[in-house]
Parts: sequence; structure tokens; C-alpha cells
Amino acid sequence: MAALGWLTPRRRSATARSVLAGEASAEAARKTSQELEELAHEAAPEGAEPDFPVHGDDRAAAFFDLDNTVMQGAALFHFGRGLYKRKFFESRELYRFAWQQAWFRLAGVEDPEHMQDARDSALSIVKGHRVAELMSIGEEIYDEYMAERIWPGTRALAQAHLDAGQKVWLVTAAPVEIATVIARRLGLTGALGTVAESVDGVYTGKLVGEPLHGPAKAEAVRALAAAEGLDLGRCAAYSDSHNDIPMLSLVGHPYAINPDAKLRKHARTLDWRLRDYRTGRKAAKVGIPAAAGVGAVAGGTAAAIALHRRRR
Repeated sequence: MAALGWLTPRRRSATARSVLAGEASAEAARKTSQELEELAHEAAPEGAEPDFPVHGDDRAAAFFDLDNTVMQGAALFHFGRGLYKRKFFESRELYRFAWQQAWFRLAGVEDPEHMQDARDSALSIVKGHRVAELMSIGEEIYDEYMAERIWPGTRALAQAHLDAGQKVWLVTAAPVEIATVIARRLGLTGALGTVAESVDGVYTGKLVGEPLHGPAKAEAVRALAAAEGLDLGRCAAYSDSHNDIPMLSLVGHPYAINPDAKLRKHARTLDWRLRDYRTGRKAAKVGIPAAAGVGAVAGGTAAAIALHRRRR
């Protein structure tokens, strides 16, 4: 931490939390990847054929943001719908989260006070629930709400990396266990997601570090690449959001997928590759900022399950 000495105490604390969140997520992801690799990959749906990756390069990997990159909409919103259906919370809480989602959509900014309030409320919903219970529910909710919302074009990009013999990871602010369910269903290697503390398999209602968003995503990718012996200059990253510019900037092959206005402008300036799989009015399909991440997404009660056990 000595290298952070020049920062103010507040920025030093924020940086430390990002590093902690990134390292915790990378550790959780590596624990699940071996099991996921043993599962057969599903056939890729029809979609655009990428002009990358390089076959046989085992020091390369791909990192995909989830919301509006791999999946239409926010995973947490869909998960929240499933939790509400299963009576994890009452209507007044659903209305509260819906208002927060609407606020993020209209304002287009990330207010720390709103995010903190949403995250605390969401975590309180799953406090005391078992990790295994949420994982099982996540499997059901994937089938109910998520499977039909996978972008075929992005799925084809991920499959191209798998076919080239490379590992493919989701990187998302969604809870790591829900992200892992999605990764497994898509035949991917694993997932980096927000890690929440649990003791003896039961959620405590606390996060490890902070939500895996923005700089924390970059820290997670950096930590995982070091552990896996990857060369980031050979790796690819895919996202729809300008919030993921830190992650995209880490790799040698950044892609802007269904990009928001800020990311589109940035990508054009730096001559990054762009892919847009949306149809109709694109602006209407641009999702909530990823930072709404754990908790601010409607239904997003889900933030609730920012997951995985913190080692003690």
C-alpha cells in the first residue's frame, strides 16, 4: 500500500476497496472455473462471426461484461423479479427499487448516496439466507427470465474464443454466484462478480470490498490474469458501458458492444472495434449504468446476493 501514499485518505481508501473487491472476485472465480470447464459447451447461436481471436494462443483470454453486453437488460433486475415472485420481499420494496432504477435511467449518473442506500436495502433482504439456496434459485430464474435474453451476436464472439482454446470469463457487478450460474449455462470458463461475505454458508449482509464496478473490474481482471499466467496484451474485453473503460484499456483487443454514447465516442477516438446487436431505437435499449450494479437495479433487490464467502 506504500505506493498509494500520495493519495488523500479518502482516495486511498477507495482504491484499497477496489483492489480488495477485485482480488476477492478473482479468487472466487478461480475456485469455480475448474468445475465449469468440465461441462460441455453449448452450441453457439447464429450471430456475427468475429475476425478475432488467434487460434492456439493459450496466453490469451476474453473478458465479457454481462448487462447489455451478453444479456439484454440487467441480470440483477431479472433476478430481482424472481426473488419477488418467491416472496423474498414485499411490494413496497419492489416499488422502491423500481424508482431507483428509473432514477438511474433518467439521470444517467451514479449518485453515491442513492447507490449506498439501494445496496444496503438489497443486502438486508438476503441476510441470513444460505448461499446454496440463492444458487438454486438462480438456476430457476435463469430459465425463467434470462436464457431468452442472451444476445446471439455476443454469444458467438464468446464461442469463437472458446473454439480457439481460450478461457472466457464474465466480469460483472452482479453477485458472483448468479454470474457463475450464467457462465455455466453459456459454457463459459467462469465469472468474476461482486463478492459478499458469508459465514458457514450464510450471508452476513456485508460486501467484501465493494461492488465489482469500474476500477474494481479492472483490478479483478488484472489479478485473474496474473494468477492464470495470461498476457493482457493478447487478451480481449467486451463491454457496452463507459464505466468499463478501465477494464477495456487493460487489454490489447478492446471491443465496444452495444455501446452507450460515451463509450462509442471513446472507442471511435481510440479506433477500438465496435459491434452493435440492437435493433430499433438503440437509445431506448441502452441499459442502466453498470454502477447501479449491486442493488440499484429494479428488481434489483438482487443486489442482495452479492456473493461468496470471505475467507477468515
